[in-house]
Formats: sequence, C-alpha cells, structure tokens
Amino acid sequence: MPASFDDIQIGQVVSLGAAAIEAETLAQFIKGFTPGWAAERGAPDAMVYAIWARLDAVAHTDWPQTKRLGVDALRWVRNPPAGELLRGRMTIMAKDPVGEGKGIVIAQHDLLDEAGRLVFSCLTRSVFAR
Repeated sequence: MPASFDDIQIGQVVSLGAAAIEAETLAQFIKGFTPGWAAERGAPDAMVYAIWARLDAVAHTDWPQTKRLGVDALRWVRNPPAGELLRGRMTIMAKDPVGEGKGIVIAQHDLLDEAGRLVFSCLTRSVFAR
C-alpha cells in the first residue's frame, strides 16, 4: 500500500493476504458462536466475516489508515468448506481529500476461494493520512 493518501490510485488492487479454514478452528467457532450449525455446510457467515476482519486488520497495520468509518454492503455468496484457502483483496473505488491532513478512501473488499470464486464482499470507508 502507498505511504500516504495522495499516493493511492483509484482502481488499485491490494492483497490482504490469505487464510485457511482449518477443520479444528471451524469446529471451535461453531461450538462457541453458531451452535446448531453443521460443519458440513462450510464456514458460517460470522466466521467468514471474522476471517476477512482479521486479514484486513493485519494488512492495514502498515497503511496510513487512521480510522475506519464504516463497513457497508456486506454480501455472503458461499460458505467455504474446511480446508479451503481464502484470499483477500481490496480495490480502491474512490477517494476524496478532506483538508490538508487527511482523505476518505472508499474500497471494495473481497474474499475469494481457491478457484477464484467470490465468498464474501463489502465496501469500506476509511480515513487515510495525507
């Protein structure tokens, strides 16, 4: 990711990394957060969201992002099975400077499975330092 808001380009795609859905982790998540969900159905929506949130949190630690204003338009497309490797990406959709010190970035975030199929997507609005 670029060093500041002004270096970010609309259309730019940034990798958020990858995470595997481990069978043991899936079982623990179901037990703790979605009792009654059958593991054969794949990862529940809440776990898919948690995977995205973790990838995003780790990725943006080195970015000039200072605040997340919102997460909107959440869409779950499928529930990936245990063993699936999910890859995250962020596409810059728009940006708007707000004064001399910061700007707003609107981005689409996607989680894709190993075949490149969409698993989850959302839009974010974030403040970045200029």
